[in-house]
Amino acid sequence: MERRYEDALDLAARKLQRAIPLAAREPAIPYGSEGARFTPPPYDGNSWWTAGFWPALMWQMYALRGDNAFLQEARRAQALLGEQLRRFTLLHHDVGFMYLLSDGADFKLTGDETARVDTLHAATLLMGRFNPAGFVRAWNGADQAGVAIIDCMMNIPLLFWATRQTGDPRFARAACIHADTALREFIRPDGSACHIVELDPNTGARVREPGGQGYGPGSSWSRGQAWALYGFTLAAINAGSDAYREAAGRIARYFIQNIRPDGLTDCDFRQPPTPERIDNIAGAVAACGLIELARLTGEDDYAAAACRLLDGLIAHCCDPDPDHPGLLTRCTASYHDDRAGVHTNILYGDYFFVEALCKLKGTDPMLWT
Repeated sequence: MERRYEDALDLAARKLQRAIPLAAREPAIPYGSEGARFTPPPYDGNSWWTAGFWPALMWQMYALRGDNAFLQEARRAQALLGEQLRRFTLLHHDVGFMYLLSDGADFKLTGDETARVDTLHAATLLMGRFNPAGFVRAWNGADQAGVAIIDCMMNIPLLFWATRQTGDPRFARAACIHADTALREFIRPDGSACHIVELDPNTGARVREPGGQGYGPGSSWSRGQAWALYGFTLAAINAGSDAYREAAGRIARYFIQNIRPDGLTDCDFRQPPTPERIDNIAGAVAACGLIELARLTGEDDYAAAACRLLDGLIAHCCDPDPDHPGLLTRCTASYHDDRAGVHTNILYGDYFFVEALCKLKGTDPMLWT
C-alpha cells in the first residue's frame, strides 16, 4: 500500500477515534458533519437510510485496529437501529445499507447471534418488498407501488447473505430477478444508468423514467452510476454471473470516461457547466467497485481508475483538521438541493472512502458478502 493511502487511512482512524464521544452525545446516529460537530439525518431520524454507515465505519476501524472502543460505539448505534427495526413503519428497501453493514458486520466479525437474527429480520423485511412482477419495491406509499431505483443493487447483497445463512434459495433468487430487471430497465447501451424507473406493479412493464436525484430525466447521476457499478460487481461475486460481470464492466468504462481531470466526480455526468455540482460520494463508491471488479476480472485498468479517484479525493477533498469528525468535503446528496446536503461532509461518503482504503490495505472485511 502506497504511503499516501497509508497516511489517509491513519488520518481517518485518528479522526474517527476522537469522534466516538462526540457521536455518543448526539440524540441521533450521525449523518454528516459541519466543522467540529455532527449533523443529524435530514429526515426520519434513525430510520433514515444512511443510519448504518456510522456503525459500518466503526466496524471497518475495528477490523483495522482491533480497538474495542470502535466495537462498543458500533453496538451503541446498532441498539438505536434495532429500535427502528421493531418500529418498522419508516423502513423501506434500504435495510440492506442499514443492517448488513451494522448488525451483519457484527455477526461477521464477532459471531454475535443477536446481530445475526436482527440481520435476518432485515432480510425478511426486504424480501417482503419483492414484487413477483420482477423487482424490489423502493419506497412506501400507495403511489409508489411500482417504483424501483438503481440504489437497490446495493441492498440485494442482504438477500444473497440470507440465502447463505439459511440455505433458503428464495432470497438469492429474488435478488437475481431484481438484478435482471435492473439490467434490462436501468442500464443504457452506453453503460450509463437511470436512477428511477416506475414499473407496472401488476405486470412489471415499464411505465416511465423520472429524473430522480440527477439533473433530470435522461441524465446520468454519478452516484447512481456508482451504485450500478459496485452493485453489479457484487451481484457477479454473489451469483457467479457472467452477465452481471459484463454489465459491471460496461458501467465501469462509462464511469471512467467521465472522471474529471482532477480525479473528482460531477454530481451528474450530463449536468450543465454551471452551477458546479460535485459529489465525492460517487467517486468513493466507484473506487470500491472498481477495486473489486479488478479482482474479479484481473483487469488492471479498473484498479488504476480506482487510484485516480482516491488520489483526487486525498488531494482535493480530504479534511485534515483533527477537530473535524468528517473526512470528505464536497459531498452532494442530490443535484437539485433536497436539504440532504450540497458540497458538505456526508458520512456515507466517508464510509466508502475508508472501505476503499481498507481494500488497498488488505483489512476490508467485505461487509457486503
